[in-house]
Amino acid sequence: MNQRSLFSGMNLAIFFTLGLIVFTQPAQAHCDTMNGPVVLTAMKALEKGDATSVLKWVKKEHEGEIRDLFKKTLAVRSKGPEAKDLADRYFLETLVRLHRAGEGAPYTGLSAEPVEPIVAAVDKSLENGSADHLIKHVSEEVASGIRKRFTLALEKKKHSDESIDAGREFVEAYVEFTHYVERLYDEAKGGSAEHGKVEAHHKH
Repeated sequence: MNQRSLFSGMNLAIFFTLGLIVFTQPAQAHCDTMNGPVVLTAMKALEKGDATSVLKWVKKEHEGEIRDLFKKTLAVRSKGPEAKDLADRYFLETLVRLHRAGEGAPYTGLSAEPVEPIVAAVDKSLENGSADHLIKHVSEEVASGIRKRFTLALEKKKHSDESIDAGREFVEAYVEFTHYVERLYDEAKGGSAEHGKVEAHHKH
C-alpha cells in the first residue's frame, strides 16, 4: 500500500470514528430531529449532489466548512452502503450542530423522535401557503390556557381572606395566571428573543 492510499484510508477511518462519537448523543429540539426541515433538506441535497439548498441553514462563517464536508461526504458515499450511511449521518450531525450554533442554542445530537404536532402544523402552513388552521389551533390553546388559570385564580380569590394559607393559595394562582398572560402578550408583540435562545430557555 502506498503512502497516498494509507493516508486516504486513515482519513476515512477518522471520519467514521468522529461520526460514531457524535451519533451517541441524545437530542430534543425541532431542528435536531430526523424529520425536521434541516435534515430533510440535507438528504435531498445529498441525493442531488448539490449543497446549495442546505447552506441557508448555516451562518455565512460556516458555509465553507459545510461545502467542504459535503464534497467529502459525496466521495465517501460511493464506497458502499455502510460507508454511505456513516458519511450521511456525520454530515447531518455537523450541519445541524452548526445550524444550532448559529442560533446560539445547544446541540446534543440527532433524534428519531417525531416533530411536535404544533411544529408540524407550522411547517404544514408554509407548505399549504395558509396560516388559518395554525392560527385557529394556537388561538384555541391560548384561550383554554387563560380560562383555566383565570378560573382557578378567581376561585382562590373568593376565599383569599379566610386564612393566611388560603391567601397564599390565591397569590400562587394569581402569579401563575398573570405571568402566563404576560408571556403570551410579550410573544404576541414580537418581543421574544431569537429562536435558539427562546428554545434553550424553554428546555431549562
